[in-house]
Amino acid sequence: MTTNPDARFTIATVPPLYRVAIILSLVTGAIHLYLGISFITNPLGWSFLFAGIVFFVAPLAIFTSTRRRAVLLLGIPFTAGQIVIWYLITDSYGTLDVVDKATQAVLVLVLVALLYWDR
Repeated sequence: MTTNPDARFTIATVPPLYRVAIILSLVTGAIHLYLGISFITNPLGWSFLFAGIVFFVAPLAIFTSTRRRAVLLLGIPFTAGQIVIWYLITDSYGTLDVVDKATQAVLVLVLVALLYWDR
């Protein structure tokens, strides 16, 4: 799969694997925004809000930017870092945690695949 790196996407021209990445990003973003609002009085809540906003802004960057590779390169460590930090600070694993981390793990794999295939 190769796309023109100088072309901007429209809804109709987004390749399928990018669509998967966008959906995964929006799912984990929604979870983080929900958690951020739930824990708004806790400083950790603000970090959830920040992460949620980033996961919502990234798909916009895919549409509007001609520097999609940079977005992919930034997205991989950001998303993987979310998984590592969660593992280090969490002592209980709820359903929402598992759904979010599974979504993020798949997102990392999709971002790596996009980085490899979309040159």
